[in-house]
Amino acid sequence: MDGDYVIGGVFAIHHYKQTPVHNYTVMPEPLTCTGSIDSRELRFSRAMVFAIEEINNSTELLPGIRLGYQIHDSCTTVPVAIHVTFQLSNGLDPVFNTGDNCSQAGKVMAIVGESESTISISMSRVIGPFNIPQVSYFATCACLSDKQQYPSFFRTIPSDQFQTEALAKLIKHFGWTWIGAVRSDSDYGNNGMASFLDAAQKEGICVEYSESLHRTHPRSRIQRVADVIRRSTAVVIVAFTASAELTLLLGELSLKPSPPRQWIGSESWVTNRDMLKFNFCAGAIGFGIQKSVIPGLREYLLDLSATKLSASPVLTEFWEDAFNCRLGKSAAEDETVCDGTEDIQTLQSPYTDTSQLRATNMVYKAVYAIAHAIHNAACEDANSTAHCDKFTRMESKQVLNQLKKVNFSKNGYDVSFDANGDPVATYELVNWQQSESGSIEMVTVGLYDASLPVGQEFHINRNLTWMDGGTHVPVSVCSDSCPPGTRKVLQKGKPICCYDCIPCPEGEISNTTDSPDCFPCPKEFWPNEERYSCFPKPVEFLSFDEVLGIILAAFSVGGACLAILTAAVFFRHRTSPIVRANNSELSFLLLFSLTLCFLCSLTFIGAPSDWSCKLRHTAFGITFVLCISCVLGKTIVVLMAFKATLPGSNVMKWFGPLQQRMTVISFTFIQVLICTIWLCLSPPFRLENLTIYKERIILECALGSAIGFWAVLGYIGLLALFCLVLAVLARKLPDNFNEAKLITFSMLIFCAVWITFIPAYVSSPGKFTVAVEIFAILASSFGLILCIFAPKCYIILLKPEKNTKKHLMNKNES
Repeated sequence: MDGDYVIGGVFAIHHYKQTPVHNYTVMPEPLTCTGSIDSRELRFSRAMVFAIEEINNSTELLPGIRLGYQIHDSCTTVPVAIHVTFQLSNGLDPVFNTGDNCSQAGKVMAIVGESESTISISMSRVIGPFNIPQVSYFATCACLSDKQQYPSFFRTIPSDQFQTEALAKLIKHFGWTWIGAVRSDSDYGNNGMASFLDAAQKEGICVEYSESLHRTHPRSRIQRVADVIRRSTAVVIVAFTASAELTLLLGELSLKPSPPRQWIGSESWVTNRDMLKFNFCAGAIGFGIQKSVIPGLREYLLDLSATKLSASPVLTEFWEDAFNCRLGKSAAEDETVCDGTEDIQTLQSPYTDTSQLRATNMVYKAVYAIAHAIHNAACEDANSTAHCDKFTRMESKQVLNQLKKVNFSKNGYDVSFDANGDPVATYELVNWQQSESGSIEMVTVGLYDASLPVGQEFHINRNLTWMDGGTHVPVSVCSDSCPPGTRKVLQKGKPICCYDCIPCPEGEISNTTDSPDCFPCPKEFWPNEERYSCFPKPVEFLSFDEVLGIILAAFSVGGACLAILTAAVFFRHRTSPIVRANNSELSFLLLFSLTLCFLCSLTFIGAPSDWSCKLRHTAFGITFVLCISCVLGKTIVVLMAFKATLPGSNVMKWFGPLQQRMTVISFTFIQVLICTIWLCLSPPFRLENLTIYKERIILECALGSAIGFWAVLGYIGLLALFCLVLAVLARKLPDNFNEAKLITFSMLIFCAVWITFIPAYVSSPGKFTVAVEIFAILASSFGLILCIFAPKCYIILLKPEKNTKKHLMNKNES
């Protein structure tokens, strides 16, 4: 249609399926669109005409100016698209436009189209140098945002850059980390998939395979892609394809169905109602252009009279194809003749389907954007009344500059372009759901607005259905998530989403899912059995509550009671010969020290503290030296007593009771001095031992100075050895009751116990170190009291007839 200013349109109304072969020896035959007609693209072209007629009838936009149009069929091929682009850019020869009152009829101010990115790129390279603006309604390749290469390109549909980021976030939102990818082998598919893979990598998503296909590829190539999908382990498939390529692939998959797959679609096919025939794709989700309403469009589309049909070869072809007839022509035997009066409202076709106007609205907005740009260049607004001069000479560059500035609202939808010629990215989240009748319907389940803050772009407002009509989100992972208590170890040669879950080593935990590392617990803590939490280590010490502690405490108290009981027996019979004959003063002192020896073992039981650590070792060292000093004194008394019976001997004068007391005090004082030095320089202290056992804390007394401890122990051993030597020398002295024999046995037991104590003490771990020390104290104490005092108590209590001086002095009796 002619007009004062002409808008060009390029639509892929036919699908050209033949690939011409050029031998470069003869002129190629002209390209003809012999493929099938695309009813959806026909609706787009009719929407452009509707918008132009609506603008021509408007009194506010371009009043007094009539817009014309030139619409061409690109045949979905680049050569045809370039050919028609040159036709649009040529216009009329300037020689016919020299008059001042001539309008610019025939000159194209801007072009609407095309739907495919590859074709749009080719067109833009042709018209870009001529500054002819191109506004696409469906070309989404992010590459077209490059103003260096495509300076005159605009679009009313968002760039794939936004869509690919939205798809990656959608996949991450549902927890899918292992996906397959299919793309068209075109600029749209290759650039879109490359952008998606970058966004997916940032979100931690792994791709099992990425396959490409094109409608011109042989069937074997399509079959190979279908086989890859059938064999794959990824449940989720992202298809960044045009509808034509995906139709071929799904047709191949329908012949031999694959396991259930969750399809994620780009806007190119997920909102195409022609694709709903593939029922096995039910549950597919993807982003589509916002659904819209264009008042009056449906009535315009259905208003196809016989006159209009006969005037347009394209409409004639559509009508004949839709009703399977021949319009006003003689038909073959198997065909019918139609006259254009058929009821188009009963027709089920993408052309008549206006229930979800998405891309159609993009065409509508593109026409209005160009009209507003022409209006701003050709009209002057004064007092809210626009005055337009159709004779104003206008160059396409002026329209190009004005397109960059347009900002208006139409039917509730804002239209503007950013510096790259892109609109604000808003999408609807579309879900293919099965209706009660069993058919597949496109249902809008949410929105995505790229202009919102990060994390708030998604808004899902209703339940989704998934593959096979499921209500639960399918799982698509290479490896199941590693639970707390394990860490991820990547599988060799596999993507980062494929890993093994290795339990944390001893002493380490992981408290998050899919933790890459385990970390150790603090020193005072230990992991639980599942190794996902640290809890305080149990503190271990020899306590009065456990069986071993109770047994040792019982023996300790029992030994002390035995010593007290023995002292009571001796005190009761203190005037008897057997008590008087064995130095009763040293015997009572010995029994007192043995009582302390038994009781000091109690300080080793219970939770150690700094004061108890100092007490236990010093009390043990001093009481045992007091005990051995008493035994040593008794041994010396025995030796001196028999030396005194020799003629002329006055040795007892030098070892009387005073000397005996001084001997005990002197030996004990040396031990007190050693202990004092030990306590002053490096005393024992309470220690939480974390090295013996990893899983528990041993509460023990550290020696402070090992030299001090072994000095105390060595001094006790030295006195015991000295006492043993003297007792051995006196064991054969003649007497009916020679106490040296008893002392010899007691010292042998004492030395044997403490010699075996040393390796046992060094090698025993934890609380058993304390138990060994207590055992040595009790064993040596019981050895002393039983060997020295048991025979005497036996005579005192059971054999009183032997408790006489005559019996004791009888040297001939055994």
